[in-house]
Amino acid sequence: MLNWAILFLIIALVAGVLGFSGVAGTASSIAWILFVVFLVLFVVSLIAGRRVRV
Repeated sequence: MLNWAILFLIIALVAGVLGFSGVAGTASSIAWILFVVFLVLFVVSLIAGRRVRV
């Protein structure tokens, strides 16, 4: 999931440099959403992993 977020971030940066503001805005929004989902799943997996071991 983090790979997808980085990919959309790169797409947003390239589109921004080339002047495609609509595409850049959409790609950066998707990248932000994917990054937040990644963080939430990462924290949940850390908490679940600690509960199983104890």
